[in-house]
Amino acid sequence: MSSLLQRVILPRSGDPMSVRALYMDERTGIALASVPAVPGAIMPTSVHLEGSAVTGRRLRVTSRTSASLPEQSEVSFGAYFNAFAAGYWRHWTALTEIRLKLRLEGSGRVDVYRTKADGARIHERGVVLGSRGVHEVDVALDLRPFEDGGWFWFDLTTDDDALVLHEGGWHAPVEAPGKAAVTIGMPTFNRPADCVATLTAIGEDPLVLAAVHQVILPDQGTRKVRDEPGFAAAEAALGGRLRIIDQPNLGGSGGYARVMYEALATPETQQILFMDDDILLEPDSVLRAVAFSRYAREPMLVGGQMLSLQARSQLSTMGEVVDRHKFLWRNAPQTEPHHDLAERTLRTTPWLHRRVDVDYNAWWMCLIPRVVAEDLGLPLPLFIKWDDAEYGLRARGRGYRTATVPGIAIWHMSFLEKDDTSDWQAYFHYRNRLVAAAMHGPDDPKALLTDILKRTVRHLMLMEYSAVALQHMALRDFLAGPEALFPSLPVVLGKVRATRAEYDDGRPLDSATDVPPSSLDALAAQAFPVPPTSKVAILRTLARSVVRNLKTPDPAHHDVPQRNVSSRQAQWFVLSQVDSATVSTPDGRGVTFRRRDPALFRAQLKTAAQLLGTAAREWPTLRRRYREAAPHLTSREGWKQIFES
Repeated sequence: MSSLLQRVILPRSGDPMSVRALYMDERTGIALASVPAVPGAIMPTSVHLEGSAVTGRRLRVTSRTSASLPEQSEVSFGAYFNAFAAGYWRHWTALTEIRLKLRLEGSGRVDVYRTKADGARIHERGVVLGSRGVHEVDVALDLRPFEDGGWFWFDLTTDDDALVLHEGGWHAPVEAPGKAAVTIGMPTFNRPADCVATLTAIGEDPLVLAAVHQVILPDQGTRKVRDEPGFAAAEAALGGRLRIIDQPNLGGSGGYARVMYEALATPETQQILFMDDDILLEPDSVLRAVAFSRYAREPMLVGGQMLSLQARSQLSTMGEVVDRHKFLWRNAPQTEPHHDLAERTLRTTPWLHRRVDVDYNAWWMCLIPRVVAEDLGLPLPLFIKWDDAEYGLRARGRGYRTATVPGIAIWHMSFLEKDDTSDWQAYFHYRNRLVAAAMHGPDDPKALLTDILKRTVRHLMLMEYSAVALQHMALRDFLAGPEALFPSLPVVLGKVRATRAEYDDGRPLDSATDVPPSSLDALAAQAFPVPPTSKVAILRTLARSVVRNLKTPDPAHHDVPQRNVSSRQAQWFVLSQVDSATVSTPDGRGVTFRRRDPALFRAQLKTAAQLLGTAAREWPTLRRRYREAAPHLTSREGWKQIFES
């Protein structure tokens, strides 16, 4: 008896055309320039230059799991959601074989391909459907050649008859251990419409709903989900599985901690799936994450990848790691963020075929087995930022790994649309980075603290005085020790917002028209300094910028901005050369009017140096205090005092 691992799924009727590329590749052939010539690899007979594909008639989608291919056409399911990421299943699970099962009607041909870790394509099997009628295709496939990466997929081809795909999927030949009983947790703060859409997506898919034990929604906002149009229908479709818990705004960590707190109190729960409230869900990702977890050799965290909500064919990140010296997260090596799968498909992008290993998975979608949660405890009380990374590092330290698995994904706002390192969230970036580093980071904090100092100087060059003030606040709170983390959780956001509002760059305006226009003519307004590239040029520009920031600004530029700058052009070597400027916010919804202040520049730089020096001297003691406090900070008893207060 086989067990479903992932279904063949198709785009929604309302999806943009570019999103089709995530489900099927309707190009004929594959770019020679993109795939290395490897002895033994079978190249396609039809090839094209990248970007000049000859496209046959498009697949006609009839439901989320069925479609019709016209005569004399071909389509490849070698696409993000329908190819099978064999390298990940080979490395992390106990499976050594899978089966491709398709229910087809008509005549045509099925061709199964596999790739190596370098993207080289090999024809695995061909099945000819010579007669009309219904065909049950069942192909056994060996997972053993995929230790370093690679995918399986299949293509459909027709001649003189149409071919209907009724359903299909990738299956395991044996039943999975344990059972599917997932608690989905989705904390929310004033995102009722998004939450209702996600609840609806879960409830309208019978297979997904059958795997769900409960959905826990900690509602921390003032706009309640239960008041949103469509909520009643979404709740009814979930069949009594939904639990809404109203609580104060305790941030993401407080919301996810409540989910885990409640989930572990229900013995039926076997998996806990964290999801953000502002996502667009591909429901099959829930089934795939649960299946991957059940077949895993050992208990592990299973992460979903992030696709861009603004440009939905873009894969925003393939996986993330933590630099243990600077203690900063970044994209995994040899991956490309914001990769557009409509422009460069899976079949034509070699780096997508290598297995990518990670340190953690962000909680836009991450499955944590019950046994792992029972062993590790709850998230740290960090409000937002670093709670997911810290949990992944905590898991790794106890022998539990994380896999960020292609084909398991949600859509989320792209990082290109926001810069939360300089707004009110800067406080949490700095404080929580230091807390996580104290618990899991280096013995010597030199690289970490040097990086923070560099960021201080950059903020000052950008006239982001509020961000530096929040950095100072974060450093002081970190130095105060772990005892303040729980007490500060319900009140810290108000203090952060109040501190930021004391500075020009912390008080956004609706538009640059709210202040007098810059005196620059149109040509001068669009001329910007050339960015320094060499080390010498960077140091020379930096030295000139520091000197300028210590000089008294021209009073004429206090009320009238010297120039208007877009968020993309707001680089340190640009803003450090002016006395004032309006700078648009990354989302384009407003501007900040920034004014250079030499006295504040000196004072904030001096304070940063003093606080960082204290952190360096007290680092061994701080590490010991935070590590000793970890059992309490992650305990049910510790969180209970917050939830019941």
